[in-house]
Amino acid sequence: MKKSEIYFSIALDDNRIPEAISWRATDAGDKIHFAKAINISLWDRDEAGTMKIDLWTKDMPVDEMKYFYIDTMGAMAQSIATATNDQAMAQKIRALCQELNEHVEQDRQKNDPNAAK
Repeated sequence: MKKSEIYFSIALDDNRIPEAISWRATDAGDKIHFAKAINISLWDRDEAGTMKIDLWTKDMPVDEMKYFYIDTMGAMAQSIATATNDQAMAQKIRALCQELNEHVEQDRQKNDPNAAK
């Protein structure tokens, strides 16, 4: 059986707040990648529930965090469509992502009238 591993490294400041997040995967070679945020969700088979880890660096801007979660939900829509073929559920998630994206864009325009549309 082939085995693949993903490694995460989190550098913390003195207050245990992430300063840097890096990761690498055995299937992707030795290259180390850097991230500003991670969101890991696992379905625990013994507990029959979701276990999750959310981490972000202190230099992650709020607007990027919002887009990160919208993108994550969009990826989940594709995953649910692929895993279950439930196109209705996938479309509802996509519609919510579109609504949230519009909300974030409206907020951005309110806060920065010179921002490009």
